[in-house]
Amino acid sequence: MNRYDVVVIGAGVIGSSVAFHLARLGTKNVLLLDRGTIGAGTTSQSSGILRTHYSVKENVELARQSWRVFSDFPQYLEDEEASCGLVKCGYLIAAPEGDKLGPLRAALQQQQDQGIALESLTQQQARELLPIAQFDDAALIGFEPEAGFADAYLVATSFARAARRAGITVRENVEARHLLTENGRIVGVSTSAGDFNAATVISTQNIWTPELAGWTGRKLPVVPERHAVLALECSAAKYTFSMPVFKDLASPGMLYCRSYGGNQMLVSEGIAGQALDTAEVEQGDIPMDYIVDVGTQVAQRFPGYETAGIASSWTGVYDVTPDWNPVLGKLPGIDGLLVGYGFSGHGFKLSPMVGRILAQETLGLPTDVSLQPYSIERFQTGALLTGKYGLGAVS
Repeated sequence: MNRYDVVVIGAGVIGSSVAFHLARLGTKNVLLLDRGTIGAGTTSQSSGILRTHYSVKENVELARQSWRVFSDFPQYLEDEEASCGLVKCGYLIAAPEGDKLGPLRAALQQQQDQGIALESLTQQQARELLPIAQFDDAALIGFEPEAGFADAYLVATSFARAARRAGITVRENVEARHLLTENGRIVGVSTSAGDFNAATVISTQNIWTPELAGWTGRKLPVVPERHAVLALECSAAKYTFSMPVFKDLASPGMLYCRSYGGNQMLVSEGIAGQALDTAEVEQGDIPMDYIVDVGTQVAQRFPGYETAGIASSWTGVYDVTPDWNPVLGKLPGIDGLLVGYGFSGHGFKLSPMVGRILAQETLGLPTDVSLQPYSIERFQTGALLTGKYGLGAVS
């Protein structure tokens, strides 16, 4: 009962995707465990935006193939009841004259080179799509019609349910405490529910990855970082589901905005947040100075929001690496250990393909997207995946 082929630690959207894809590829003697409940950690705090726009080309490919899954989610899971809560409203991104213009132009060209459907819009065309905003300063506007947002919690629970139906064992409220090794290779995991034997362990521990560093004695560069999200309500300028997600490269915080609840605006910054000393998912305080600052930035782009009120707010925590991109694949020096961590705010967008390629790597199969650029060794070699917009979740 306690012997498995693979143990996956962490049942957020990444770990649940890994477990599902292991089953899809024929490996069903798998244990998926989580210290809490499925998707209830950082996954439940996600803003849920789906886009293929990245200035890091490797991410574009992961996002492109992941979008195909989101766009036909029930069929992919072979579960008519599965839902990802997809709202296909498009993704609009704009930059003014200045230091963001060149990177945006290059990123849009990169997307087109990789087969992404994109449109270059005039200011008037952008206003027609997002009439509550003004674009007088926009020097370049890109629009990705096949984009939008979805529900990360629904995706995680749907992946986990499909995995369970395929024969995967799921254990909630079980905390991994350390790895079991013999002669430098994995033989299992010790948990709050006892020891489980396995020749392979996949850690998708997210902001709890420092625990893995302690178990292995390896340096795994990652910092938990808190970010605040505001839901603004304005009766004079409703942000409806038909209006696109918007990325404002002109704003100091590189704001991203989307419809929330059908008429509210969900908004947050795409820059560095508050570094935390320890992993925690409890709600943090949102300073009034932050609310005023973000509100001012919003009003500059959305004039009607000068009188907006806060309908709700929350905080979420990113697992941030030095280049704001994930570490994926085998951890050198420990046979049987693979990792998927450090998504730095964009794990949900990439989760279907990340789960698939980690499962493929586990089983010794060719991976649909190369894992080499995401190797932990890049932090030593200097082959970083730093985005052209600077450090931040847009990458």
